[in-house]
Amino acid sequence: MKYWLYFVHRWIGIATCLLFVLWFVSGLVMLYVPFPSLDAEEQLEGLPPIGLEQVEYGPYSSEGATSDLREIKLEMRGDRPIWRLSPWDGVPSSIWADTGEIAAGAGKEEAREIAEGFGQANVSDIRLIHNDQWSVPGGYDAHRPLWKAELAGDAGQVLYISSTDGSVVLDTDARERFWNWLGSIPHWLYPRALREDQPLWRQVVMWVSGPCIIVAFTGIWIGLTRVRMGRRRFSGGKMTPYRGWMKWHHVSGLLGSAFLLLWIFSGWLSVDPWRLFASEGVSPEAVRAYSGAEQLPNPDLAALKPLAGSARRVIVTSAAGQALLRIQQPGISDLVLDASSFKPLDLNYQQLHQAASKLVPGSQILSAETLIEPDAYWYAVDGNVQLPVLRFRFDDPDENWVHIAHETGELLSQSDSRRRTYRWLFDLFHRWDLNLLLSTSPARELLIWLMSLFGLISSVTAVYIGWKRLRRPSGA
Repeated sequence: MKYWLYFVHRWIGIATCLLFVLWFVSGLVMLYVPFPSLDAEEQLEGLPPIGLEQVEYGPYSSEGATSDLREIKLEMRGDRPIWRLSPWDGVPSSIWADTGEIAAGAGKEEAREIAEGFGQANVSDIRLIHNDQWSVPGGYDAHRPLWKAELAGDAGQVLYISSTDGSVVLDTDARERFWNWLGSIPHWLYPRALREDQPLWRQVVMWVSGPCIIVAFTGIWIGLTRVRMGRRRFSGGKMTPYRGWMKWHHVSGLLGSAFLLLWIFSGWLSVDPWRLFASEGVSPEAVRAYSGAEQLPNPDLAALKPLAGSARRVIVTSAAGQALLRIQQPGISDLVLDASSFKPLDLNYQQLHQAASKLVPGSQILSAETLIEPDAYWYAVDGNVQLPVLRFRFDDPDENWVHIAHETGELLSQSDSRRRTYRWLFDLFHRWDLNLLLSTSPARELLIWLMSLFGLISSVTAVYIGWKRLRRPSGA
């Protein structure tokens, strides 16, 4: 048994020690520079104010336009207002708000104009691509092919414009791209050539990181058996029999052992091996029943124009049986009104409770609570968490929970027992996102740095020890 422990730890460790170094260094980079994306606030800031004086037609004006809509958006596409229509079933479409005509996909010159308006800079190069290193995630599939527009300037900004609807879906700059080659790409084993084949990428992550769990586990076992404390210490009062690089490897491995094992195990779980934590979630049919709106109202343009002012986006949707009108401007809270009357929303607890019961058909609501501060299941790593929210727990076999916005009734999230287990096994042990740590950001940062340094020392020493072992003459 002892022989096999050492054999497995030595040889799998030699094969994977460079991966450990790579993961610890890249993980620290990711703490400060995430993978490029364009969040909702950034997208809103890049849009021009809606030219409300140009809006002459509503979202149902075009002949053949579907009325079975989940969401309606009014914003600018270049210098023209456009209605973006998202149906409950089928493909999204767009209608020009100034002519009532169906909008086609974005061509090269239109994409150039959109990019220059969004980025406030001239486009130095624009071309049509299927994907590249930064646009390879599947979330962009509905927008492919993409117009990749490189902007003039020292920042090296690149914008990606949907060819299907003309929206800006991603931006990157030179700084982000540089640090991600040291961060997300090595950490996630994310080169484009591999990530393009998502099933293959998942298998590679599983079978590359899986043996690393064995290395960590056997290392902890060996490390604990080789340490002596109290009267059993080695000569000279030492707790470890090793010297030099082996001593550093032993001590750092022990000090960071729990973190190292939990970290590599949770990293392996990041791709949800064998779909152990897969969740069906709330069905689309249940979400539709919860929304309660037979047809989203056609916004009253005369009433909308004085209210919207310099809005960048207007959204019509529904929740808890009531149609909502959301007016968005950068830097300030959204104005949310009843979409039919343009008056403040008047949602009460009883109405939300009754609507929520439709989200998990065939079950009863076990409990309902109002959250006025974050907890272990409702939080945000950046601290920007929406409050207050209502949490409803159901008695179905999957033990579903839902979170609903207290003021608007919008469905914010859903989880079942599998996803809540995953929250602890992956999110906690890989991101260390307890609210106790998040509320004092230096504490979380310091913990991650300290534990990563223990792991880095352990893995760097392993590289040196492994290199020395491989250089040893055969039979020595």
